[in-house]
Amino acid sequence: MAKAPTVLQIEVPQDFLPSLSQWLSSEDELRGRVRPLRPPAGPGQMGATVELLTVTLGSGGAGVVLVRSLCTWLAQRRLDVSVLIKDADGRTVTVTVARARDPESVIREARSLLGSFTDRHGAE
Repeated sequence: MAKAPTVLQIEVPQDFLPSLSQWLSSEDELRGRVRPLRPPAGPGQMGATVELLTVTLGSGGAGVVLVRSLCTWLAQRRLDVSVLIKDADGRTVTVTVARARDPESVIREARSLLGSFTDRHGAE
C-alpha cells in the first residue's frame, strides 16, 4: 500500500508570501508541490486576508529539500519574519527570525524544528 503524501501548510506574513512561494517553487524537488491557499472567509468577512502555502511531500527527499530551502530563505531575510508550519495532524512549528546576528544558528535551530515533521512521517 502506497504511503499517503504529507501536506504541510506554511503561513508567513502576506508581504513575504510571494517571495517564499517563488523561492520554494524554484527547487526541482518541490516544483509543482507548492500551492497558494486562501482559507475560506469567516462569518461576516468578505474574504480571507491571510494566504497560506501548501506543500505536498512524497517520496524522494522533498522533505529534506523543504527544510533546507526554508532555512536558507529565513536566514536571508533582513527583517523580522515568522513562519508557521502545520501538518495535517494539527502539529505546528513556528520559526521566528528577528534580524538574526548569527544566521547559522537560525539555520541550525530551524533544521532541528522542521526536521521533526519529516521524522514523524518517515523518510521523505
